[in-house]
Amino acid sequence: MTFYSHTLVLLACVTLAGCATPGSAPQTAVLPPQTQYDAVLTDHRGTRLSINQLAGELAAADVVVIGEYHGHHGAHLLQSLLQSALYQQRPQQVLTMEQFTLDDQGELDRYLAGDTGESELIADTEAWPNYKASYRPLVEFARNHGLPVLAANAPAHTVRCVGRQGVDYLQQLTATERRRLPGDAFIDTPAYREKFFATMASGHGGADISTRMKNTYRAQLLRDNTMAAQVIRALDAYPGHQVIHVTGTFHAEERLGMVAVLETRRPDLNVAVISPVFWQNGDSLGELTRTDGSKGDFLYYLQPLPDEYKDQERHREAMMQQFRNAAKVRCD
Repeated sequence: MTFYSHTLVLLACVTLAGCATPGSAPQTAVLPPQTQYDAVLTDHRGTRLSINQLAGELAAADVVVIGEYHGHHGAHLLQSLLQSALYQQRPQQVLTMEQFTLDDQGELDRYLAGDTGESELIADTEAWPNYKASYRPLVEFARNHGLPVLAANAPAHTVRCVGRQGVDYLQQLTATERRRLPGDAFIDTPAYREKFFATMASGHGGADISTRMKNTYRAQLLRDNTMAAQVIRALDAYPGHQVIHVTGTFHAEERLGMVAVLETRRPDLNVAVISPVFWQNGDSLGELTRTDGSKGDFLYYLQPLPDEYKDQERHREAMMQQFRNAAKVRCD
């Protein structure tokens, strides 16, 4: 179910400084984000919002999907502030995370119960390198308030091997391993397929797409379908709770990826999508709304991240090293 908001025009921000309050004079211009921590928050029509106003708009949602650019400080600050603001509206809350896999749930539960320390959690789950800077606030908020946290991603080894061998790899899993995954693990939509291959720049039609790239897409679908299934499991296990799901924006924007799977499996759900957009030099909010308004029910605009490489040869070598490391994984 598409979630659209109707709200008053007020100044949007993520941090407290500069937020407009009810009764403030209307602003005629919107400044772009000033630092890597800042965000300009709007609905899909370009109506500016504060965090608390957004939380009010989201109070009735069953699922709030917050897309992110992995490692962007502004995205992770937005997630943390919104998690807290939503808790004020609906303290019955569940956090589901792409950043942990099904294999990690036991260790995650032990940490939440106070049986292990953070360094043990990071080591035993092989947590993402930016865990402390990016995801610690979300997990600690949940832990301090006694809220469930569900690992939502498919096991990393299974994803890698599907990417290498295709869907037949699932036949090598044990019955227990297979039962943890969705019954239909590769639901997709034509729009998502087209977007994926266009993004990967891997051909100009189905006939030109390599088998390896098709398998890479199936691995992507396994992630999406597993995340959607975990959100549904969270709703079933905790009736009446609001689920906050954090994930890379590609998995959710334009209501594609895991959102499309979620709505296919449970069309009765009220799902809200919040997507990040980069605000480049020279952009205006009006232009960005016209070009990116379809990415989410709500948008938050961030400063672009710095270029990772200027030297294209070094970039190529770094990518090749990733492929070489992936090739070391055994799938038999």
